[in-house]
Amino acid sequence: MSAHPQGRRRIDVDTPSGPAWVDLDRPRTTPVALLVLGHGAGGGVDTPDLRAIRDAAVAAGIAVARVTQPYRVAGRRAPAPAARLDEAWLAAVAETRRQRGLRALPLVTGGRSSGARVACRTATAAAASGVVALAFPVHPPGNPEKSRLEELGLPTVAVLVVQGDRDAFGMPPADAVDEVVVIAGADHSLKKGTAQVAAAVVGFVTTLAAPANVEA
Repeated sequence: MSAHPQGRRRIDVDTPSGPAWVDLDRPRTTPVALLVLGHGAGGGVDTPDLRAIRDAAVAAGIAVARVTQPYRVAGRRAPAPAARLDEAWLAAVAETRRQRGLRALPLVTGGRSSGARVACRTATAAAASGVVALAFPVHPPGNPEKSRLEELGLPTVAVLVVQGDRDAFGMPPADAVDEVVVIAGADHSLKKGTAQVAAAVVGFVTTLAAPANVEA
């Protein structure tokens, strides 16, 4: 476990596929929720959208954990099979929940692209209160017949999709999930409109956390 600038703590997690990393950022006050985010297939956790969400969420009192999958820790770009991704993700989520003050918080899981698919497949096993799907890859570019919409329907909790209107991986229909936020002019990278992306995610997580705060 090592310290990083700006209050971030990196947690090394042992998984069946090798070590994963969790970069954990806490707000200055007692957190109201925990948001765990994964990366895309060939990318990492420092993409513009994930950084913007981290900054806005921490400012809103939400603890944010960004998970780097074992294959990326090992320096590989090609992702592991889905079952291995899900297995490592659940190990990282469980270890994050064990950190001081995080066990009882409302949990929202999510990620971008491949990470969004992982979060959808594992929402029930992770006991998530909601799922955030950033740039969900509805189908491979140019192959709309190879739909992955079934994965969006797996969570039994609320799902927020944030999608660029120029995403070559497609746009989910409005009735596929609870909420679809469309970012004008953005492609699959969601490099454009990051403030809008972050605001949508923070609003979604805050709403899910509110009932728990009232009951407390």
